Amino acid sequence: MSVNSTGTGSASCRFAHYFVICGIDTETGLEPDELAGENFDQSPLKRTFKSKVLAHYPENVEWNPFDQDAVNMLCMPKGLSFRTQRDQRDPEFHSFLITREDGSRTYGFVHTFYEEVTSPQICSAMQTLHQMHHAEHASNTTNPCSSSSSSSSSSSSMDSLASSLDEADSSSSATLSPSQQSSGGGRGQCCQGPAYDATRDTLYVSKALCLITPMPFMHACRRFLAQLHRAVTAEQPPPLPLESYVHNVLYEVPLPPPGRSLKFHGVYEPIVCQRPSLAELPLADFPLGQAFQLLGVENLVQLFTCVLLEMQILLYSQDYQRLMVVAESITTLLFPFQWQHVYVPILPASLLHFLDAPVPYLMGLQSKEGTDRSKLELPQEANLCFVDVDNHTIELPEDFPQLPNKPEFIQELSDVMLRFGLSSEGSSDPITLSASTPSSSSSQSSSSSSSSSSSRASAGLKSAVLKELADDRRNGNLGGEDLAVLELLQGNPTLERLQALAKRTGVTVGRLEALRRGVSVRDGEAEADGETGGGGGGRRSEEEEQELRNAKLNVQLREVFASRFTTLFADYEAFVIQSAPDLESWLTNREQMHNFDKASFLSDQPEPYLPFLSHFIETQMFATFIDNKIMSQWEEKEPMLRVFDGRIEKARLFNVRAPSLRSSCYQRCTILEESAQAIEQRLVKIDHTAIHPHLLDMKIGQGKYQQGFFPKLQADVLASGPTNNKWSNRTATTQRRQDRHRQHTEHLGLDNDLKEKYMQEARVLGKNLRQPKLSDLSPAVIAQTNWKFVEGLLKECRLKTKRMLVEKMGREAVELGHGEANITGLEENTLIASLCDLLERIWSHGLQVKQGKSALWSHLLHYQAREEKYSLPAELLPGTNSPERRKSDAGLGLPMLRMSVIQDMRHVQSMSEIKTDVGRARAWIRLSLEKKLLSQYLKQLLSNHALTKKLYKRYAFLRCEEEKEQFLFHLLSLNTVDYFCFTNVFTTIMIPYRAVIIPIKKLSNAMTTSNPWVCVAGELGDSGVMQIPKNVLEMTFDCQNLGKLTTVQLGHDNSGLLAKWLVDCVMVRNEITGHTYKFPCGRWLGKGVDDGSLERVLIGELQVPSSDEEAGRGSRTPPMQRSPSQARRISITSLSGRTSKPTSAQIQEGIGEAVNNIIKHFHKPEKERGSLTLLLCGENGLVGALEQFFHHGFKTARMFQKSIFIWDFVEKAVEYMQNADQMGDLQETAEPLGLTCETFCRYANAINSSPRNIGKDGKFQLLVCLGARDRLLPEWLPLLVECPVITRMYEETAMLRDRTTVNSLISVLQTLHDFAITLETSLVKGIEL
Repeated sequence: MSVNSTGTGSASCRFAHYFVICGIDTETGLEPDELAGENFDQSPLKRTFKSKVLAHYPENVEWNPFDQDAVNMLCMPKGLSFRTQRDQRDPEFHSFLITREDGSRTYGFVHTFYEEVTSPQICSAMQTLHQMHHAEHASNTTNPCSSSSSSSSSSSSMDSLASSLDEADSSSSATLSPSQQSSGGGRGQCCQGPAYDATRDTLYVSKALCLITPMPFMHACRRFLAQLHRAVTAEQPPPLPLESYVHNVLYEVPLPPPGRSLKFHGVYEPIVCQRPSLAELPLADFPLGQAFQLLGVENLVQLFTCVLLEMQILLYSQDYQRLMVVAESITTLLFPFQWQHVYVPILPASLLHFLDAPVPYLMGLQSKEGTDRSKLELPQEANLCFVDVDNHTIELPEDFPQLPNKPEFIQELSDVMLRFGLSSEGSSDPITLSASTPSSSSSQSSSSSSSSSSSRASAGLKSAVLKELADDRRNGNLGGEDLAVLELLQGNPTLERLQALAKRTGVTVGRLEALRRGVSVRDGEAEADGETGGGGGGRRSEEEEQELRNAKLNVQLREVFASRFTTLFADYEAFVIQSAPDLESWLTNREQMHNFDKASFLSDQPEPYLPFLSHFIETQMFATFIDNKIMSQWEEKEPMLRVFDGRIEKARLFNVRAPSLRSSCYQRCTILEESAQAIEQRLVKIDHTAIHPHLLDMKIGQGKYQQGFFPKLQADVLASGPTNNKWSNRTATTQRRQDRHRQHTEHLGLDNDLKEKYMQEARVLGKNLRQPKLSDLSPAVIAQTNWKFVEGLLKECRLKTKRMLVEKMGREAVELGHGEANITGLEENTLIASLCDLLERIWSHGLQVKQGKSALWSHLLHYQAREEKYSLPAELLPGTNSPERRKSDAGLGLPMLRMSVIQDMRHVQSMSEIKTDVGRARAWIRLSLEKKLLSQYLKQLLSNHALTKKLYKRYAFLRCEEEKEQFLFHLLSLNTVDYFCFTNVFTTIMIPYRAVIIPIKKLSNAMTTSNPWVCVAGELGDSGVMQIPKNVLEMTFDCQNLGKLTTVQLGHDNSGLLAKWLVDCVMVRNEITGHTYKFPCGRWLGKGVDDGSLERVLIGELQVPSSDEEAGRGSRTPPMQRSPSQARRISITSLSGRTSKPTSAQIQEGIGEAVNNIIKHFHKPEKERGSLTLLLCGENGLVGALEQFFHHGFKTARMFQKSIFIWDFVEKAVEYMQNADQMGDLQETAEPLGLTCETFCRYANAINSSPRNIGKDGKFQLLVCLGARDRLLPEWLPLLVECPVITRMYEETAMLRDRTTVNSLISVLQTLHDFAITLETSLVKGIEL
């Protein structure tokens, strides 16, 4: 983590900035902490009271101002805790961080212990509260014991930060020491646990010592504070007054330089810390292994994925340090990316309203003992990842993409864990996170306190290793292998055997060494020292050993993650769009510019990676990463980016991989050992040693030692540091150099303040609110925060809808640097999913009461209930609400389709595939978007003001009128493009369809005596053949989603007198989405009329809604591929000559276009190709283009009043070839030609002998399709050209008789040979080849 050194003087490279003491203010006495959610039913000892910052040194650091409220709130997030001599009073450790508004961080490390209350006023106030509570309790309860037994058991460790053992198993007395058991046993008889009696009991209150540092040196701070506390509790006073040690750590210990280690001195022992070099991963001192053990590797990887996709993350644990460890571990692993949103690892009780934030966040919430997860009311859960750290479980949001190569990734992480002897499953009692992390595991904090009694009780369990293994066994956390080890350890006293086992299980060998040297001596020692984690004098080397193991495990786990990103984004630089000439113009146009070529990047990735990557490259953290990359042209590279680019460079040298040869093979990390060695070298060979603590110039008689009490420190000696030490001079000169440099740059070009302003604006683009301010909680500030949320949501909506439009609209997207004008279905799905997420966040902002996991769906249900209560049933509604009803298209036979919010909700409610409210809300959004009614529906939903008022607080986004209008307007813009986001996603649901056949009544019988049938096919399947009731010509049918409709087969059985039938078109409508398809025909069906066809395959086109509707819905994208218009169909065949004929140049162009479209089709990703049938048989398709080619110069004089079709020419040619073959004429021709003749005749005869009556044009269409599929068209053309029949049926000028034209046609058709063309079953049904 880089330190922003904007201040002057040496503060910027001091190890610690502040030393803080928090506790009870004897002046103000006991103040109840209302913000912490007071519970007066509890015994006063269990209530929370306000803590104060009692002292902090120095008064202020210029560039890191002291934030008293925030520090007090985070040092003692639950306020003061009181205890008596009966309660457990182990010291606890936790850390916190404060993120400033610019995103920079300060870390705090807190050692909390209990100190005897000496103030008689406070003792008597506590006794008074107890008596009042007792009296009230007695009067309120008729059956006191039953109600209190639960409260007493739950309150026994309400306020202990770390010892969550009682909570985990408050009923099991096995975990309590004898003194606790006796007091606990008495609780049943007394109403509310033992009352406090000032004459009999000693009262203790919590006090916190805190170091605030610019960098997270957790282990060093923890050891320093523990030694400081030990100095207060030891029988002998410390070697020097405490002021000396505090002064030393504040002013005389520098930050270690990058790549170096530093030793400084605590009260009793030296402390070592190290800092990675500039080429290594940034500093992270929190024990990652512990996070992995608490959650298990798989859960942690899932949580990590949610963080990468910027969901809302809520961590939940009774232990503050656990919250901090998990949060810091996850954000550390993001390298080279950085979390860009709200980050509050410990959320104080007074800030619970932040959970209402409608933005991505990562927060930690302390769980009260005994509270059930189900009782936790969270404002929004649609996009929430809920992590229950203590129970090792994780609740994930619905459908989110998995990390690429997840199984192999998990395996590699588990292997690293195993090498350190750690299990990869989640468990409460991390086996080897021993001495260095006392509060890390629930059993440790309590087992260390009662270690003396338990170890005396069972001499066989002297070693702490065995103790932990035994605890684990009792808690059911041991797997078979570990259990076997335990039994062996207990059963066999020989230490040699233990040594061998230790190596095998990975249990710290250091411990067994200690055991060999005789550990029993130290039990008493540790107790005397009052040390929790066993950091007593004799165990120092073991603690260091453990710290080294932790550091090595940390760096190896991080390297595995970093190596994943290096592989995934090895070629990212190639896709960064460097469009601006200088920083100023880039910053000014930041919002309009596209910085990364997303489409090309995705097209270069392996298929399995796409779902994850397409989501990830839309996140704010990725955008910021790319911004930093672009700005590095003009400024110094951001440190993380520098390290990451260095790694990619290195990987390139070792592994020269062409970007086009991407594989989804998993590549393991290769530098685990070397990264661990770097750390080991630094910790073993110390680079720098800080000045030793020394006597200060203090007044006589100050700093007097009183055992058990932390003294009041002398402020004047701690107010400022020495001016003459060597490293403060060093920083002063660098500071001067920096000042000169800054003054120099200020004169250049852009005014610095303006530039900084631009930079800030550019960096926060798209971020709604970086960090809540923890300290100021006035209503005005909260209101302003909410206002920022509203503005942020509106901005996000604008950017998202714009992005969706740009992706869809083609040319504009190309101009903005998107490469291909086509949006991939995958990317579209990602954008729509993020729109659903945005709507959920908007709907959950400012909710009065949360109901269900989806705020939007719950609002819709309220609306539905009201509407159904107050309105008439749908059938009786008058047809006045015209925008709600859709006119039948072009006045043709389809009846109106009723459109309403409720109707679409019912469709979604009837989908049995969707099981959750979040899923229903998403389906409803997709359906409304596909119908182009999303904005209109939401407007209707929000027009019920009474309902909105009832559901939402005043500050909610949905009650800000102006923003709400703009938001609906942005959504309205999405009506300009066509989405199929419902049809394409819910592919297995049953959908009602309505089909209508429309005859041309002027020219044919409106009635027909034959029995018509129809078969509708789409991209996902077909309906099968369905009989149509005679003379009704309309039917509805339910069928599994067919996707976009492509073809309709229409036919009849030719029975009766009026069998001939001239059909204009068939209309089919999806009754849920309202999409209507028109399948033009314009031809006869009947024997002896037109081409004698009894069935036709019609190609569909999606209908544009009629113009009256158009007005309310904005412009549209141009129509997609069309099916052949009837005018063309009719003109080519029987009614030839009516329209002007195309020229040979136009025909050639048409063929080229048709072939090009087919080639483009195959170059798209498979899921996004659309219908090949349209490209073959639709308007401007290959069949139509070849028809025109064959019609050119065709002699169409009606012989004996009968039309002649191209198929007649094909039949004659076949007849000639077969006769010639029998007469042996073809024997002289080259062998391949003979074979070609044979296949041509076989195909033509198969089509002729098919049982289907598809007519002559249908047969020609089929021949072209089969020829294209089997790559035979280019071989057949020369045969037809050579055939003598051609001279009888074609004029001299015909294209078919021009050799050059035919040869160029052959070469064009040959380009299709590279592709596997598959034909819809509706085309090739009944053909036996």
